Amino acid sequence: MVAIDGPAGSGKSTVGAEVARRLGALYFDTGVVYRTLALVASEQGIPPDDAGRLAQLAETLSLRVGPPSIDDGRLYDVWLDGRDVTWVIRSSEIDRLASLVSAHPPVRQALLRLQRELARNGRVVMAGRDIGTVVMPDAPVKIWLHASLEERARRRQRDLAKRGIVQSLDELIAELAERDRRDATRAVAPMRPADDAIIIDTDNRTIEQVVEAVLAIVRERCECAEHGADSHSVASVTTPQN
Repeated sequence: MVAIDGPAGSGKSTVGAEVARRLGALYFDTGVVYRTLALVASEQGIPPDDAGRLAQLAETLSLRVGPPSIDDGRLYDVWLDGRDVTWVIRSSEIDRLASLVSAHPPVRQALLRLQRELARNGRVVMAGRDIGTVVMPDAPVKIWLHASLEERARRRQRDLAKRGIVQSLDELIAELAERDRRDATRAVAPMRPADDAIIIDTDNRTIEQVVEAVLAIVRERCECAEHGADSHSVASVTTPQN
């Protein structure tokens, strides 16, 4: 089990997916769950402060995460009731709503069991904001990816530009700063490095350099990692239906 945490834009998804591929492990980004829940809630008119209705929705949320079917920069497909929402859940508005939705204890509790089941289903690389502290506190490898606010904003700006979306750097810096504040100060599972996490600064490092740094830590702590198959796998999950 490899837990990779860090703030938005620190490179968790890109690094986590590549580390999982090289280890022949399952990759799962827990942010997908909260983003998808935020999307469904928005479409159903459920306000982000209605913890009760959001928790009920979380209990019946149905989604599937699988290998990328389109070569458009995505790391995986996210399907919601047969609809491809991979990029829809990556909008700035859904990003904002996901942060609000994930702050509710009943919502986090409703989705925690699913995340833990995935974490204990063989080799897994899981990325998020509270993996090492809450979801997988017993993970033998805990990584915290750090990057400056400005660098994260530049990365987000480049990602948006690839999809034809233009947003100013100042706007993105403000959005990320607010997201950091909410995630770090929420009452339940605040975003922070686990006490035994190894912190890797990703500023001025290529993706390959960060991946190699993570793999070096994995090899040091988990001898079994040396025997990983070179295959890419991701999570296919569905929450139980009531």
